[in-house]
Amino acid sequence: MTTVSPDARRIWLAARAPVFIAVVLLLGAVALVLARDDGNHGALDPGSADPGGSRALANLLAQQGVRVVPTHSLPDTAAALDDGTTLLVTDPSLVGPAQLGQLRGRAGDAVFVGPGQDVLDLLLPGVVVRGQNDASVRSPDCTVAAAVAAGNAVIGGLEYAAHERGRPCYGGSLLQITGSTTLLGDGTPLTNARLGDEGNAALALRLLGRHGTLVWYVPSPGDPAAAVPQRSLTDLLPRGWLFGAIQLAIAAVLFALWRARRLGPVVVEPLPVVVRSAETTEGRGRLYRRSCSAAHAAGLLRAAAIERLLPVLGLGADAEPAAVLTAIGARTGSDARWLLYGPAPDDDASLVRLADELDRLEREVRGS
Repeated sequence: MTTVSPDARRIWLAARAPVFIAVVLLLGAVALVLARDDGNHGALDPGSADPGGSRALANLLAQQGVRVVPTHSLPDTAAALDDGTTLLVTDPSLVGPAQLGQLRGRAGDAVFVGPGQDVLDLLLPGVVVRGQNDASVRSPDCTVAAAVAAGNAVIGGLEYAAHERGRPCYGGSLLQITGSTTLLGDGTPLTNARLGDEGNAALALRLLGRHGTLVWYVPSPGDPAAAVPQRSLTDLLPRGWLFGAIQLAIAAVLFALWRARRLGPVVVEPLPVVVRSAETTEGRGRLYRRSCSAAHAAGLLRAAAIERLLPVLGLGADAEPAAVLTAIGARTGSDARWLLYGPAPDDDASLVRLADELDRLEREVRGS
């Protein structure tokens, strides 16, 4: 009998389609990430010459007599601050709001780039994020001295509003609170690529050059002292990935429904080959032996023997065990209760003995 156990070839044939789909999805995700990567490494880093870096602004501040102190850890930043310094935090989301509040209290002026609502709720209660826009040329439309002097600037990102004590500029992409704390919607005016556009340079110099020392804090994700708030995996995933996962789940459900569809009743078809009854019996026997199902095999042997004996005994198919045993006892004079309805055998040897006894019983009943 041909074995039905799946081998490596059958497993590969069954799994190659899902594996191919998974590989295509993985390569597509990698290609999407690479396509969206604009090569802007070292964002707002004063030592980076990339388009998103800020080396040009750092050099310009140094030419104006401002000492730029780059820091990448919370302890170094706190040690460099005093009342005569300006603090710039390029990514407040990597620092806990409590630590940001302590840094803000130690500095003379503070500029935060793109803080989200979760940071503002603890750092600056009453300030809300009301929207977000791409960077574009905007007029100040406010009374903040630095913005009025700079004039039009290329700025965008988050837009802020304050219930009180806040002065929004550039449509809310710049918000100054009590004259010492400034929020920027994004770092566009500070980058190498856009520093020379419109009044960006003038705006950056007036925001960051009010004191003789600028502490330029580029938070590091691995800084344990920053005490970043714990965020769930769904918070860290971009919305596009969540939307893609939902689409993939819907596609998987539709694929399952398509593969499991029923177009009508089951159709009986002839077997492509003729299988001899002896081969079927042998195959079932091997399956029972492989699964150690001696009890199940014994039940089948007893049921088959009783089914063959009922017509010989003159009993119907629904005859009770007591009637069967009585009829057998009348013909053979022996009690077949243990043989037909007794406990199941424990091993293969007992199963063989049971089969032999059932054959002997049939011969006695037929010969009586």
